[in-house]
Amino acid sequence: MSISDNGGTRLDPWYGSYAARAHEMRASEIRALFAVASRPEVVSLAGGMPYIGGLPLEEIGEMMKRLVVEQGEVALQYGSGQGDEGLRERILDVMALEGISAHPDDVVVTTGSQQALDLVTNIFIDPGDVIVAEAPSYVGALGVFRAREATVVHAPMDADGLIPSELDATLTRLKGEGRRVKFLYTVPNFHNPAGVTLSLERRPQVLEICRRHGVLVLEDNPYGLLGFDREPMPALRSMDEEGVIYLGSFSKTFAPGFRVGWAVAPHAVREKLVLASEAAILSPSNASQLAIRSYLDHHDWQGQIKSFREQYRERRDATISALQEHIPEATWNVPDGGFYVWVKLPEGLDAKSMLPRAITARVAYVAGSAFYIDGSGTDHMRLSFCYPTPDRIREGVRRLATVVDAELETVRIFGTSGTGGTDTVDFPAPDLN
Repeated sequence: MSISDNGGTRLDPWYGSYAARAHEMRASEIRALFAVASRPEVVSLAGGMPYIGGLPLEEIGEMMKRLVVEQGEVALQYGSGQGDEGLRERILDVMALEGISAHPDDVVVTTGSQQALDLVTNIFIDPGDVIVAEAPSYVGALGVFRAREATVVHAPMDADGLIPSELDATLTRLKGEGRRVKFLYTVPNFHNPAGVTLSLERRPQVLEICRRHGVLVLEDNPYGLLGFDREPMPALRSMDEEGVIYLGSFSKTFAPGFRVGWAVAPHAVREKLVLASEAAILSPSNASQLAIRSYLDHHDWQGQIKSFREQYRERRDATISALQEHIPEATWNVPDGGFYVWVKLPEGLDAKSMLPRAITARVAYVAGSAFYIDGSGTDHMRLSFCYPTPDRIREGVRRLATVVDAELETVRIFGTSGTGGTDTVDFPAPDLN
């Protein structure tokens, strides 16, 4: 490939003009799969797409029609940079289910919680600053952190979530090395991708450790209301208002197409979030905000969440039973909420190198390497059970089993291993009784 005089290339004449951070951007492994995984003949266990078919779509259509007819001049206009006040008041009702007490002024409405994640990173991170994140961690967060030139250091988890002693040791080590940690990023409920939940006992321990080290906590909680067999756990924010920024979203409990999320932050932080949001987008969509507000005002949204919980529990059960039947050589967690099962492959298999063969077999998943900043975790895969029907899930796992069996036979014959070392978490094997 030849280089032009201005630093460009034949493929990209502006290559030499990009900011240094642009060269560190990477395509999401999940988004890269989307075009293939969305084909009807492929069973996608890859993307975390909510089951929109479970919504009362006809009623929502009528609601949207009334919104445009009756409030169109407001809904289709610019709005406040902080977000619609009426929606912010209703967000308080949603968060109260997890023990959060706040004022509407504490809330900043964003274009999905992904934008909130980017705004927080933008206002706190200088190039080279350290973010501590669970291992594994949400791929969308890792993309934001990389784009903002942060250094990500992973802290290990087990079946009860982030391990307090390991977090303390990690923060102590980083401080001793003279490295500044700006915040801990955590998904405490029904973790993406690991599916585990931070235990009630560990929550105050994690907060105390972060207070002692002077580290802010960024609590990302899109799944907290989607537990299958129990009431929501108290949010970290409910235990520490000054040390925690809370991120919420309607994408999982209503619909992602509206792109409405929010952040709750201490007063001074909130002001900076509003300024950063206005600089990025001027204001979140009034139409989307008023649609969400109308839905919360006039529909049984808690009943809808209960319905989603039942539907996702059925899909979880289909995933676990199919794994037990078809891939007993693997191990996995049994999540009690959310969207994901985190599967450890049999010894010698590499989920990333195996993926093209899986696509050929018409099934898709996400390799564990997507969830580590250094690309480790290749001996794991994330299976999403939220979108396909239970029958499709069972068929997808059956197809996946044929790929796993073929890979195991290759390892048996040639004695090769494609994984090498990894620092992934080995969750306990499932209870088959």
